[in-house]
Amino acid sequence: MKLSVVLSTLNNRERLCAALDELATVLGADDEVIVVNGPSTDGTTGTIRARDDVDVLVEISERSQSVSRNAGLDHVRGDAVAFLDDACLVESGWRDGIETALSAGADVVTGPVTGNPDRSEVMEVFVVAGRAVTPIPGNNVAFSGPVLDCLDGFDEYLDPGSTVDCAHRLADGDFDVVSSGDMTVRWAGESPEGEAAEWGKRYRSIGYRLAKNYGIHPAILARTLGRALLDGFDDARCVLRGETALTGWVRNGVDVTSNALVGLRDGLKARYRGDSPRRNPRGVSSRQDRAVQVYDRR
Repeated sequence: MKLSVVLSTLNNRERLCAALDELATVLGADDEVIVVNGPSTDGTTGTIRARDDVDVLVEISERSQSVSRNAGLDHVRGDAVAFLDDACLVESGWRDGIETALSAGADVVTGPVTGNPDRSEVMEVFVVAGRAVTPIPGNNVAFSGPVLDCLDGFDEYLDPGSTVDCAHRLADGDFDVVSSGDMTVRWAGESPEGEAAEWGKRYRSIGYRLAKNYGIHPAILARTLGRALLDGFDDARCVLRGETALTGWVRNGVDVTSNALVGLRDGLKARYRGDSPRRNPRGVSSRQDRAVQVYDRR
C-alpha cells in the first residue's frame, strides 16, 4: 500500500518540523508526504523546501482547514490518504495500524489523539434521525482512495465542522469506519484556553450540515434547538456570575438564531440542488484555484 500523508500547517514551523521528524521514522520508501502551508509568515516555506522528506509543498492563501485538506487531496498519488496537522506526533505503530485496518476491509480508520486537554481520546458514536454516526478526528484519520473519491473530499462551506459533516456522509453511505489503537498520535499543540466561542459561525455550521445531510426532519430542529438552549443556559450562568455582560448574552442569542437559520437554508439548498449522493457541492472537484504555489519534487 502506498500511503499519502496530508499535513496542514499555519505559522508553526518548529512544531511542524517535529511532526515531520516523527513521521519520517514510520513511513515506507514508497509513501509520500504533502504539506499544505498557509498563509504562513514565519519562514515555513523555506524550511520545508530545504527538507528532503517532504514530497510536495502546497502554498494556499486561505485560513481554512477544509481548503487545506482539499488542496492536499489535489496532489496525492497514494492508495490511501491520511490527514494530520502540525501538532500531532505519530507513534511507532501509526502507519502499520492504518495498513492493517484498511487491508482488513475498513473504508476509514481513526486513532487516539493523546495529550489534548480539550478533546477526549474516545470519540463516541452518536445517533441523528435514526442514523448512527461515527466521529472522525480531522487530525488523525485515514481513508481508502475510493472513499475519498466518492465523498469528493471536504465541504469548504464548513470551517470548522467539515470533519463532522464528513462523518455524517460516511454514515449515509454505510462506509466502514473503524478505530485502531495502533494508529496513535501525541498532541503537541497548545490549548486554546480563553478563546471566545464564535457562536454565529458554530451554529451556521451546525444548521448547514444537519439540513444538508438529513433534510427537513423533526430531529434536526430538535437537535439544533436543544444544543442552542444548553449553550444559552451556560452563557446565562456566566452572566449571573458577572463573567459576561447581559448585552453580550443577548447579542450571542441573536447571532446564534440568525446564523442557524442561514445554515439551515443553505444546507437545504445544498441537499436538493447539489450533487447528491455526495452531498458536497463545495468539494475537491468544485474548483482548481486553491494553490498559490506548488513545489513538487516527485
